[in-house]
Amino acid sequence: MFPANLVNLFIRKGITSETRKVVENIRSSEPSRRVRSGRGNTPGFYPSKKMRVTIQFESHRVELAGIYEKEHDKNVYEYYDQPPPFTINYQINGKNSGRMYHPDFFEISEDFIGYEEWKTEEELIKLSEEKPYLFKRTDDGEWYMPPAEEAAKKLGLGFRVRSSRDLNWVYLSNIRFLEDYLHSENLTIDENANEAILRKVTDHPGICIKELLEEQVGYTSDDIYTLIVSDQIYFDLYKTRITETDRARVYPNKEMALAYSYLDADRSTSGLQKSILDVSLGSLIQWDGRAFVILNVGETLISLLSQDSQKEVELPHDSFQFLIEKGKITGVERSGSEKNSEALERLRGASENDLAMANERYRKIEPLLQGCSPHDINVSERTLRDWVSKYKAAEQLYGYGYIGLLRNGTPGNKKSRFPVKVVELMDTYISEHLETIINRNASSVFRMLIDECQDKGWVRPSFTTFLARIDKRPGYEATLKKAGKKAAYQEAPRYLELELTTPRHGEYPFEICHLDHTRLDIELICSKTKKNLGHPWVTFLVDAFTRRILALYLTFDEPGYRSNMMVLRECVRRHSRLPKTIVVDGGKEFSSTYFETLLAFYKRGKLLREGKPKHGAVIERLFGTTNTMFINNLLGNTQLMKNVRQVTAEVNPKNNAIWPFGKFLDLLKAWAYEIYDTIEHPALGRTPRDEFMTGIANSGKRTSTYTTYDETFIMLTFPTTKKGTAKLDPSNGIKINHIFYWSESLLDPEFAGKQIPVRFDPFNMGVAYAYIRNTWIYMNSEHYAIFVDRSEKEVQQAFEELRRRMRLRGEEVSVTASKVAKFLRSAESQEVLMLQQLRDSEVRSTFTVIDGGKAGSNQAARNNKEKESNKRDTFTVYSNPVEESKNKSTKSDHKQMNKYSNFGEF
Repeated sequence: MFPANLVNLFIRKGITSETRKVVENIRSSEPSRRVRSGRGNTPGFYPSKKMRVTIQFESHRVELAGIYEKEHDKNVYEYYDQPPPFTINYQINGKNSGRMYHPDFFEISEDFIGYEEWKTEEELIKLSEEKPYLFKRTDDGEWYMPPAEEAAKKLGLGFRVRSSRDLNWVYLSNIRFLEDYLHSENLTIDENANEAILRKVTDHPGICIKELLEEQVGYTSDDIYTLIVSDQIYFDLYKTRITETDRARVYPNKEMALAYSYLDADRSTSGLQKSILDVSLGSLIQWDGRAFVILNVGETLISLLSQDSQKEVELPHDSFQFLIEKGKITGVERSGSEKNSEALERLRGASENDLAMANERYRKIEPLLQGCSPHDINVSERTLRDWVSKYKAAEQLYGYGYIGLLRNGTPGNKKSRFPVKVVELMDTYISEHLETIINRNASSVFRMLIDECQDKGWVRPSFTTFLARIDKRPGYEATLKKAGKKAAYQEAPRYLELELTTPRHGEYPFEICHLDHTRLDIELICSKTKKNLGHPWVTFLVDAFTRRILALYLTFDEPGYRSNMMVLRECVRRHSRLPKTIVVDGGKEFSSTYFETLLAFYKRGKLLREGKPKHGAVIERLFGTTNTMFINNLLGNTQLMKNVRQVTAEVNPKNNAIWPFGKFLDLLKAWAYEIYDTIEHPALGRTPRDEFMTGIANSGKRTSTYTTYDETFIMLTFPTTKKGTAKLDPSNGIKINHIFYWSESLLDPEFAGKQIPVRFDPFNMGVAYAYIRNTWIYMNSEHYAIFVDRSEKEVQQAFEELRRRMRLRGEEVSVTASKVAKFLRSAESQEVLMLQQLRDSEVRSTFTVIDGGKAGSNQAARNNKEKESNKRDTFTVYSNPVEESKNKSTKSDHKQMNKYSNFGEF
């Protein structure tokens, strides 16, 4: 928001100068804290186009939905996550108390300037019971937080509590689906395609999107969604999910949609409607606003069945006729859809015994319904007449007479024979004495309960009743209290949230993808020396909607930033796209600055799931499938090592490994991209490839989201230091990972002694890059000939080994790049580093192929680098358009960039 516009808003709203200072402080401050996972929530960050930074959210169910609402609400000018905290005061049991409070958001909009707290309706209800001094609800269902409101009021700002009940999940689902088109800067459509779609929609107002997608003659699905977001055709975003293509209807304009909705309202029936009164068996009447069915028309009495309470009422003929004349009783009829829905509701509520009883009743009255006499039926004639009467009444009411044979309600008295206070006491003893880490047995707690009941003179329940009450308690919560979360995990509910609150498996390809690593159960060997190199690790990127493996990366190193960046490289190389949202676990490699910077630069979001198999079933199941379907069928697999004491030398996988890294990688890719991709998936009922192609056809290619595999992208996949910068020493250069790097461009006196953004190649520690004057500068290492083509893992291992040897000798522990270079040249280090060199060599050979080079060109490339190193002083990877427009970056810009991974700045 421009400063002038903000000032105008303050003037219109009458904001004082003191309050303006508070707002300016919030706008210039970094988030007060980093959100964390807990209580089953799924945190992450969202790349905001409106704010040009990434916005944190603590819960994908509520806060992420709130972000979508703010992002696409024209009345919301700015919003900030985790604004600076403030003190709130309240009373607990008559005593004054207070604490620092962290609100979720701060919003600046046309209608509201202040703080917000977002929670689910269920959580608010629970908190209002546990902490009534914090959260309160009015009679109209609105939630309030009086202590926070009072504190915000003193600052001259507003405060409100937002509940999940306030959100329109249909609208948010549609916005998420169309967001790629909404964020596209160039919404163009071919004139012929535009005309073809508009002609169809004009000729058939209310046509389903499914019909448009099925034809696609002269246009594509991208054209349909482009016309919707550009308001050239109308789709109501608030009523129907656009992914329900058979129900989602489009119109030439909004007025036409409203006209058709009025016609539908006129044609529809809303519950009970007046009609000519038909006094016959099974007719439906209305009496004092309630519906009744005529069960029997006798000589003196008319029997009615109430549809609310299922009770029978008898009226004399005279009274019935009098009520008709006074207009108290009128005829009614129900719509066919309502009849069907009620019939289905009755069927769903029937138990297996109810259905068996209804079947038996139908078999006995079937002859009577066909006009025949019953035979061999041990039921009284009166009972048969009653069943027939109910059958015909239900036939008239629902269209299905069978519904009338179902039993109403449940048999027996379900009310507890014990007073409420006894039941509550049982629950108290179960919660406070049985479900504890002491692990008392039920009989001991029962004796304690009986003693208290006897002291109070209350009715004593039996031990059987006490056990039955225990069985009604949630098993997960009980085990959690008694044995901890690990033991209770097996009883935890499955994480299958497939509702409107952010569908976990997505609604189209590339919307939600899972990224994770696993160690494969196989031993590999070196292609040159045949030395056993151990187990490889594979990183999979899987599309959750289609279950397709989008990319994989194989390495000998344990999971780290290399694996993350390389698998994203492979994804862009194969598909020219990055996932809209990447689901990861709590591993440190997924929270690194450069990983989040890459996602933010390309406007991609991240969801943090709990590190449990149930919360990542899409990719966890793939790990097992890879081992069982593929790895376990290869020589050198390590299945036998599960019983290591029974393994002999002739069957040991280490002695039978035959697969070198390169050939195994080719085989793994063939299995993932060709075999697994074309096998029917049980969750889909079709192959991942077919589901992927259909999903792309229906949801659109979304070319605006394509990512080019260019030098900019490659540079962003390079890692950086922990701070993201390194200090420039005018005499030695820039020190990265204990190694100095130099370039002639570093002689610029303006940057001497300053922190410079840097990046390095994890597979070639001989070179690094510095960002100076909107350009990435190429730098050589001080020991280029030694470090060239050596991986960071190899150099780090040399540092650790040298440091350990120096400690054993009692020498100085300080390790310099010069000492490491000598160590790498010495013969004594070869045995230590040989294994890592072999592993890096195997991986590097495949890495060059991924980048489009040749596996055998490393040495030639190294020689060329040495000859051209002086000539290649600088090269421009990409120019920053924001920096060019600003001409000069401010200190606050850099501050926000570091915290938010500002994709507009970096």
